[in-house]
Amino acid sequence: QLSEDVERVSENPTDEREGEMEVHEDSSSVILPDGELSTTTPSLRFSKTCLKNVFSVILLFIYLLLMAVAVFLVYQTISDFREKLKHPVMSVTYKEVSLYDAPGIAFYPGKAQLLSCKHHYYDHIPPLINPGQPGDIECTTQRINYSDPFTNQTMKYALVVQGPRDVKKRELVFLQFHLNETDQDFSAIDYLLFSSFQEFVSSPEKAKFMKDCESSYSSWKFSGGFRTWVKMSLVKTKEEDGSETVEFKQETSVVNYIDQRSSPRSDQLFFVVFEWKDPFIQTVQDIITANPWNMIALLCGIFLALFKAADFAKLSVKWMIKIRRRHLKRSRQVTNHIS
Repeated sequence: QLSEDVERVSENPTDEREGEMEVHEDSSSVILPDGELSTTTPSLRFSKTCLKNVFSVILLFIYLLLMAVAVFLVYQTISDFREKLKHPVMSVTYKEVSLYDAPGIAFYPGKAQLLSCKHHYYDHIPPLINPGQPGDIECTTQRINYSDPFTNQTMKYALVVQGPRDVKKRELVFLQFHLNETDQDFSAIDYLLFSSFQEFVSSPEKAKFMKDCESSYSSWKFSGGFRTWVKMSLVKTKEEDGSETVEFKQETSVVNYIDQRSSPRSDQLFFVVFEWKDPFIQTVQDIITANPWNMIALLCGIFLALFKAADFAKLSVKWMIKIRRRHLKRSRQVTNHIS
């Protein structure tokens, strides 16, 4: 039997080598330390990949939130711009001058008579010597008749007087009117102010000029038996079409006149003073605070942020897909190695 075994081994040496190789392979697969290392390394890689994916998802949501905020800002900016276009802001500026263009003062005295008219300076008005009697008329005046602009049926008589100019010397115009009799319980004289007496003088159609002034400007009154002090200020308004309108603001103070004439009279005396309030011309204009260039710049910045956010989100998604594919590929390789 022993000789038969020896002959069998000598005849099949390759079978022994194959058996030894199988034993070596089995023994190599049984080694635990190497096996433990091979199983722990993929788990660490998997945890890092998972953290990266979670972080990418969080970043993606943050950029989506920023994109939503950017879209809201675009909508809000356009809405604010349209709202500011509909509601312009009124701007008031003041320009200081030393001389005004002499305004025109149009009086409608009716039956009253102009007794005196003088220019004074520094608010000094000397006492009247002969009140109720005709005096010096040192003002530039013009008389004109024209039809009423509202009815075109009645004729109106106007006495146009040149107003004060020099605001630094506090120039004023003092006028005295006399009304002999009246059928009313009270008496008053109407007047209106327009911006330039020189325009009235140089106008070829003075009647039409006065009709336009009466249609455009407001009229006021001063009463008999008082001294009425009128302080004027000039307001220029610039319209949207580029045209400019002029109007006057007034501060009026009334002082009682004590009639010191020897015998009581039934007539009425009117005293009125016109003076500039201050050397500032007030200019009013509507300003649209919405600047289209600012809005365009803001929108460009917002859209650039949107494009960058979209680009980052696109790259993040591609990177997540790539990482996922790598993870699946490594998982297949590990399972194939284990199998």
